[in-house]
Amino acid sequence: MRIDAHQHFWHFDPVRDAWITGDMSVIRRDFLPGDLLPHLQEHGFDGCVTVQADQSETETRFLLENAKNHDFIKGVVGWVDLRAHDLEARLEQWADDKKLKGFRHILQAEKPEYMLSTEFVSGLRTIGKLGYTYDILVFPGHLNAVVQLLEQTEDQYFVIDHIAKPYIRTGEIEAWKRDIHLVAGFPNVYCKVSGLVTEASVTNWKPGDIEPYLAVVLEAFGTKRLMYGSDWPVCLLAASYERQLDIVESFFSRLSPGERERIMGLNAIDFYQLF
Repeated sequence: MRIDAHQHFWHFDPVRDAWITGDMSVIRRDFLPGDLLPHLQEHGFDGCVTVQADQSETETRFLLENAKNHDFIKGVVGWVDLRAHDLEARLEQWADDKKLKGFRHILQAEKPEYMLSTEFVSGLRTIGKLGYTYDILVFPGHLNAVVQLLEQTEDQYFVIDHIAKPYIRTGEIEAWKRDIHLVAGFPNVYCKVSGLVTEASVTNWKPGDIEPYLAVVLEAFGTKRLMYGSDWPVCLLAASYERQLDIVESFFSRLSPGERERIMGLNAIDFYQLF
């Protein structure tokens, strides 16, 4: 089975979605399930995992409502305040919703020490006990803190979004490579092959700019802990759905059919317990 393990939906709001600036006109509009489905069908995907873009419980409810109404949405990564003193009570509202698979906070916008606070670590342990996963969205400069976090949360399952956003457009690789290998040393951590084209030079990137970074995560995580995600519609800033997919599939074409199946769907199914 094929799963797009990372994409977003939104009703565009210029205030709430201020991160979508004026030079991002291609994504300054609504993106809803009906917009994504043709892409999934054209490329043989059996479903997707939709991921939060706004940090509110309203966002989580919005994504779950979409999942309820569209069977191809197999899982939801929502948002909840992990530092809340009443976290367990907040989680109760979703106790019966089987499509809620995990949570994410936009850690790339926080200082590295944010994720090491007592409250945040406690929150991770709480959701871990309930079987929820956690998506880690960070820049390379956060990876040392990520390692410290992983040392405190061995029983929690994590996935690194967008291969930790290496600086592809400037060709920087060595420091990120060192740190991503350290992260990959924790067996409870997976990695999403997603969000690559927008970390390259969005107007004139070429596959050769991205392939060295794909080689690093393949070496670090192997074929059993990588999962493909389109990062649609954000990917549209730099490439069509088809073009960003082609980069990944072309690079992994050297692998066996079974290994490709794992990266393009089976690992996401296992990680998020989609079926």
